[in-house]
Amino acid sequence: MRARLVVFPIKGRIWCFSRSIDQSASQFTSTNTPPTVKDLWKKISSNSKPLNANAELLVDFISDKMNNAWVGLEKAPEGSFKNKIHGFGLQLLARVKPSEILLKSITKDVTNVRITYPSSLNARLVRRRLRQVALRGTVIHRKYFYGSVTLLPLTTALAVLPLPNIPFFWVLFRTYSHWRALQGSEKLLQLVRDFSRAQTFSSEVLEPSEELEELVRSGHDETGSLNEKAISDICIKFSLNKTEVLKWRDLM
Repeated sequence: MRARLVVFPIKGRIWCFSRSIDQSASQFTSTNTPPTVKDLWKKISSNSKPLNANAELLVDFISDKMNNAWVGLEKAPEGSFKNKIHGFGLQLLARVKPSEILLKSITKDVTNVRITYPSSLNARLVRRRLRQVALRGTVIHRKYFYGSVTLLPLTTALAVLPLPNIPFFWVLFRTYSHWRALQGSEKLLQLVRDFSRAQTFSSEVLEPSEELEELVRSGHDETGSLNEKAISDICIKFSLNKTEVLKWRDLM
């Protein structure tokens, strides 16, 4: 699978790195996830795949169940306890760094990337900045993954309370999220290194865009940030999630 990454300056020296939305990828993942524990066990016990492949299958199963539970909270009636939990969850999710969202989007199914960037930017600089994001991700998310794992037993003890164990589910989600971001950063770092060595394929990977250049050049305001209209136009043209892109602009 090929992933398209869109890179552009969004505020001063801050660049945005975002993956174009690929609906087929999410549908492919959901259709290959076992729907029940029985089906999961049958699939794991019947195949001869290595341990890490079965671990991936288990993680995908847990992720699918967490997503379904989140959708259930989202559909809860206004003012209900579940609705309040959903609102609190949105506040927590708003604190997730945009780089983590990017790295999580680089799944194991991604075999190559196409990087679209404004034509005025130097291709080597774009590649170097993307490599820095991936390299930094391997360090940060490995550290926070192990930290989250150590907190799981502590939050599990809170299950004796007569209230939903929100700390446990949040730590479980963060453990999963850091693990996915770590996998994505290692995968992205590998892809960047591969096309750095094979210069003959650089034209297939690096895609300077005159249209993106024009949108960025005409969209900066007096503070040096891209204005709302320019961001909306870029997101529509290159199929980006506007909420995720705005996270890059809001970085300090």
